[in-house]
Amino acid sequence: MSGVVLLLPGGDETSDRRPSTVLATASVHTLGRRLARAGRDEGLVAHVVHYRYRGWNGSEAHLARDASWAADEVVRRYGDVPVCLAGLDMGGRAALHAGGHEAVNSVLALAPWLPEDDVAATPEPVKQLAGRRVMIVHGTDDRSSDPELSFRLAQRAKKANRAICRFEVHSDGHRLHQHRDEVFALAEDFVLGALFGRAFSRPVEDAFAAPPPLGLRMPLAAGFGRSLRR
Repeated sequence: MSGVVLLLPGGDETSDRRPSTVLATASVHTLGRRLARAGRDEGLVAHVVHYRYRGWNGSEAHLARDASWAADEVVRRYGDVPVCLAGLDMGGRAALHAGGHEAVNSVLALAPWLPEDDVAATPEPVKQLAGRRVMIVHGTDDRSSDPELSFRLAQRAKKANRAICRFEVHSDGHRLHQHRDEVFALAEDFVLGALFGRAFSRPVEDAFAAPPPLGLRMPLAAGFGRSLRR
């Protein structure tokens, strides 16, 4: 085993209830199986993080704390191996917050739920992402999590970390179901490249290299990843 991806499901803004063990994690389980299969030769291990609570819960930031705890567990179980945090929805926010953990070398945030700028007491932190590879993916028709919020966060993060890119999935909604194959292929491209040094595809290389806003509004092409399928 030479690398770990920790998959962070979605959640609620406020809730002290226990999270669902089935519905909330279905998408990340599917993504985790794909990543583990694609990275088998490199020794990739994928784990889904099970939260203590369903909600973020304000300053408690329970989901981010659980993500950091899971990264600690990776170090305890496997030693010094690179970790990628891959989160969907509120799990994307947790991945971004916990990205500063010393074991984490990369963060993938899919349709991250982020608070409105004029509602949050303080801006979402970005300094913890310095030195990490970061990719954000967001559907342009997302009605649950405003894609402009992730664009503005990426703009701020880019000032502290050049190794950040953001892809837009045109016409897709919050769950990214319409172009799921392309989104999962993009996730595979990013995770295996960030953890094991595989060459990124040309679109990903271009997104990292392009100055803002171009590299932060990179369109995800229909059919992306078909040449990567085995």
